[in-house]
Amino acid sequence: MSWSPAVYKFVAGDEEPVAPDMALVRAVLEPYDVTDPRRRADADGGLGLLVRAPDGSEAEMYADEHGVSVVRPQGGGVFDIMAELACRLGAVVIAPGDPMVVCRLEEHPHLPPSLREAAHVIEMTGENLEFALTGNRRP
Repeated sequence: MSWSPAVYKFVAGDEEPVAPDMALVRAVLEPYDVTDPRRRADADGGLGLLVRAPDGSEAEMYADEHGVSVVRPQGGGVFDIMAELACRLGAVVIAPGDPMVVCRLEEHPHLPPSLREAAHVIEMTGENLEFALTGNRRP
């Protein structure tokens, strides 16, 4: 089993996330994608990428009408990319399991009431996001 946080955009407290802006997802993620460009999009309009940060850390990322799943993110620069994506989309990051939501102050009021109280509000940087989700600090 892999650990897979996800990036979701909520609006006006609705329980269901809204679809991410796929052009913006592409703009943020494609510069770091190391997969064959012909294999990025699937028949349903989803997008699958293997994202590699400048420090060599990687994660598989899948975007569709629900949000962006981040599969097996390695520590380091890949969290910078996740943080940039969340900021540019106006989205939050949700860790699996006992759902932990990490967001900026700007997104907090848009969370569904069921997630709002337990949300961790941070300055959305890669280092802060990595620490909030994993408890690990970068050297």
